[in-house]
Amino acid sequence: MARPRPVAHSYGKDAVSVYRTNGERLFACEVRMVLRGDAFETSYTEGDNSLVVATDSMKNFVHRTALEHAGGGLEDFLAEIGRRFVDRYEHVRTVELRARETVFAPRAGRVFQRLYDDCAVAEATFSDDGTHVERSGREGLHLVKLTGSAFAGFLRDEYTTLPETHDRPLFVHLDTGWHNADYARRADGEGVRDTLVATFAEFASESIQHLVHEMGARVLERFPEIDNVAFAAENRLWDTAQQDPGATVYTDARPPFGVITLSLDR
Repeated sequence: MARPRPVAHSYGKDAVSVYRTNGERLFACEVRMVLRGDAFETSYTEGDNSLVVATDSMKNFVHRTALEHAGGGLEDFLAEIGRRFVDRYEHVRTVELRARETVFAPRAGRVFQRLYDDCAVAEATFSDDGTHVERSGREGLHLVKLTGSAFAGFLRDEYTTLPETHDRPLFVHLDTGWHNADYARRADGEGVRDTLVATFAEFASESIQHLVHEMGARVLERFPEIDNVAFAAENRLWDTAQQDPGATVYTDARPPFGVITLSLDR
């Protein structure tokens, strides 16, 4: 019997925490690095580790780059890691990088408060032929509004128990990502976030599908730098716990959750 032949493989380091301080400035994120290349196949088939860059070395590489990095954005940070890495290790075919902002809000003097939602993210892939691809985004945007959302007119059959509603509270967990046509002219991530929030507040939607389409259309209209925007949204609308004519008490929704995705090109 012939020995099996690997058709795909990769390895890397995840959850590399980075906290860089410079005077009163703090740059914080978590990085994932994945390597691909034919040179690593013999580490699987023959136990030959001679070309394996240890994942601990990858962690140290990220930290050394962070120490010497002069910029502040996630995209620039990943670009510097990727370019340096493929230059240093010529046998690596592809470096895949992902960074997630660790959010600290300045409070007083040199005091920062750790926050746990609405953070910037970035992804970048660097190849040994000099090409690279980037994508930017924001994750964990949790938005609630008490009116201005509907869900009615959907297909009804023997499986349907959900009542129609023409005005309801809406609570969504939203992740969004976008591609900049020119990496030298990236859209402002916080500006994109502000556009999403404003759309959520202003737009009377007939469904979450309707809502994210309007969000995407407004982002593409406001930011000419972006040629694609994509969304993943979860419906986390609360469950009703108690109700009387003057008020309603809700509680957190229990799984399962509705999931909606959309990708829009310019």
